Amino acid sequence: MMVQAEKLQKYALFGGLTTEQIENVMTHLKLDNFSEDEIIIKEGDLNDRIYFLLEGQVAVLKGETLLAKFGIGENFGEIEVLDVMPAVASIKTLTKVTVLSMSNKELRAIYKMDVSIFSLIVMNLARDLSRRLRRMDENLASAERTILL
Repeated sequence: MMVQAEKLQKYALFGGLTTEQIENVMTHLKLDNFSEDEIIIKEGDLNDRIYFLLEGQVAVLKGETLLAKFGIGENFGEIEVLDVMPAVASIKTLTKVTVLSMSNKELRAIYKMDVSIFSLIVMNLARDLSRRLRRMDENLASAERTILL
């Protein structure tokens, strides 16, 4: 599968980057395919990669509990890359999945190559994590209201 930089511009992780900047970043990305029902990240293992979903859907699992589902255009694995701790949850494919991934080492190489591209990517990751945290807060507040009623 050939990935075109123009198509990536519409996704949050690459927001604000020009086609040329994305093309520069693409040299640091790895394309991978996974089968249905495959573990990409195992809870408790070290993970040094950010994954970006091009095709398919994955489940985020804490033990046997489903925390979330991610689909095309979403990313995962960034928490461990940013805080360098073992994975807090497992990522399991629900369908055939195609991802682009970037290691921590490759992220540092982007920093050395062009600090403005690095800054935009990290800001995009921070925005995405902030949105997820906001959704989790809203879900928790909603669940607490239900319990109190």
